Amino acid sequence: MTTTGDPMVFIVDDDDRMREALGELLTSHGMRSEAFGSAGDYINAEKPEVPACLLLDVELPDINGLDLQQQIAIGDHPPIIFITGHGDIPSSVQAIKHGAVDFLTKPFSDVDLLAAIDAAIAQDRERRLERAEFGVLKQRYLVLTPREREVLPLVVSGLLNKQAAAQLGISEVTLQIHRRNVMQKMAAASLADLVRIAERLEIPIAHSRRAGRS
Repeated sequence: MTTTGDPMVFIVDDDDRMREALGELLTSHGMRSEAFGSAGDYINAEKPEVPACLLLDVELPDINGLDLQQQIAIGDHPPIIFITGHGDIPSSVQAIKHGAVDFLTKPFSDVDLLAAIDAAIAQDRERRLERAEFGVLKQRYLVLTPREREVLPLVVSGLLNKQAAAQLGISEVTLQIHRRNVMQKMAAASLADLVRIAERLEIPIAHSRRAGRS
């Protein structure tokens, strides 16, 4: 997942003049853009893996922009900025409630639009960074042996080494070896770091120190 590179602004609007005007505005500010006249054209187009945002008109020839927002919500998509000539409070509330960065009514100012684009691209860059970091953690986890995957949740649950070893039916020395390997493979600098990694990976913890003492 690319987190760097020149950002891209996707424009989906059925008004030729609006698409042209937005493209020229973005070009004048050093931004790349790609415009589409319908939601279908946007969905079917190949898109570069760079930080991006989507300028989306509400009224489109093939689908309502608000409906498109909900359809693409299940996948990875850039943050949305709605632009419309027929704005109303219920539509804006629905758009923002479902994650839109902003809801701008035509005619809107260049300043407001560019501020919204900056915020949307920053948001997408952060999301991409988080997904990239999660992918690295997932790959590290997959390198663990089956036994190390058993040791990990016991270690982060707060069990003492002897308690975790007893839980697995192995010696404390063997447990310590597996624990060290887990720390190294997961690139955890400390136990607290390993706990945060386990939480990020949503590794279930079935035991606790309190449970181990009962």
